[in-house]
Amino acid sequence: MEQFYLEDYLAAENHSRKGGDYSFEKLCKLINKDFLDEWDEQKENIRADLDIQKNAIIGHKKEVSFFKNKIIELLKKYGCCTDVPSWYKSLEDGIYHENWGLSGIAEWFGDGYKESSSAKVIGDRIYFMENGKMKLKKQRISKERREQLIRALLLLTPEERLDKNFHEIYMLDGTRVTIFGGAMVKEGQDVIIFRRYIIPTYTFEEQAERGTIPAEAVPLFKAMVGLGYNMAFTGAVRTAKTTFLSTWQSYEDKSLEGVMVETDPEIPLHKLMPDAPVVQVIADNDRLGSIVKNLLRSDADYMIMAEAREGAALDTAIKLAAKGSRRMKITYHTREPLNFPYDAACEIVGSLGGDVHFMARKVAASFDYVFHFVQLKDKSRKKLKSIHELSYDRSRDEILMKPVCEYDFQADKWQWRNVLGEDKRKAAAEEDALALEEFSNMLAGLGGSA
Repeated sequence: MEQFYLEDYLAAENHSRKGGDYSFEKLCKLINKDFLDEWDEQKENIRADLDIQKNAIIGHKKEVSFFKNKIIELLKKYGCCTDVPSWYKSLEDGIYHENWGLSGIAEWFGDGYKESSSAKVIGDRIYFMENGKMKLKKQRISKERREQLIRALLLLTPEERLDKNFHEIYMLDGTRVTIFGGAMVKEGQDVIIFRRYIIPTYTFEEQAERGTIPAEAVPLFKAMVGLGYNMAFTGAVRTAKTTFLSTWQSYEDKSLEGVMVETDPEIPLHKLMPDAPVVQVIADNDRLGSIVKNLLRSDADYMIMAEAREGAALDTAIKLAAKGSRRMKITYHTREPLNFPYDAACEIVGSLGGDVHFMARKVAASFDYVFHFVQLKDKSRKKLKSIHELSYDRSRDEILMKPVCEYDFQADKWQWRNVLGEDKRKAAAEEDALALEEFSNMLAGLGGSA
């Protein structure tokens, strides 16, 4: 028989007479106490209860449903309330997240923000990325609740010590969580950053419709993919270079074997190219060093180095290019594309040693084109700012970067030059002489007689 508690009965009766006017905050506290009391009574099942609580906190759907269903049952005793915060989907959803879940950050994981790439907690303030800008939200999260949330998130990686000032972990859905605390931040201004990779599956035509690339270049870019040039897509953070790499890759021959190396699971190639034999490897700078030989020995037709931030990753790409690999693609953070050969060389030399000038020449000899992207004042808009043909002239021992296309911000249009180096002609002719002729004619049509 179900146990009867006079105290609970009288409280429920009194509440019923008042018409269900508990505040949301009060309901959260009452139901939290009910859970604690029940767990305290069922000490023999404490291990199972703790497992359910842990799994719910880190986002397992079955355990989250267990919590919410139990909350719904308890609400029959207390009734409803009229001040449920607007950022929660329902009363039970709000009570769950206020007590055990993600607090006000939960809204960011809903359908309304599925295209938002990041959320931040700075002190008690919560921000969501909306249309390229961080927007302050109404909800707040107290210091005590932030500490509880951090402890819950760290359940994902039990080996992480709670007293560390910095943590980087991944949630079940792949969201990366970066935590700064302790001596690394000002008092009361600890930071939790949620970052997920939103890689839209655009075609070249859709990219052109959005104004990111010139519409007249769509046939040219398709031809370049087929000719197997080695590409570097550069730009600052949030300039759509990774999105463009994904678009470019989607036109690649599906029968070719590829290897993609990432430091974070950013580009879902298995979804973009489900039938293509592409091996996807997650490796940071330390782990990459141990698999370089295997990558170099692989019989892959091409390699993708997404977010080549570190020297070891760039060095691996250069070594593969030196072996004659074609169709290589990397993304790289830089504000100035003309600096790309030396910036990349400095990363490699800083990590592995060597001579910067010698390495810069190797970088220039390894890549054919540098596509540079920028973010406009309206941060939701991205733009292809320039295309440079990159090469190394051995006879003059000179790195050459010739502008093929540049965006004119005042005129709001792209300016083209008919630039096609002999080394680019030779490499493309080995791949497909007929396609090279079509590509050359298209470039001449765009660039006139320049």
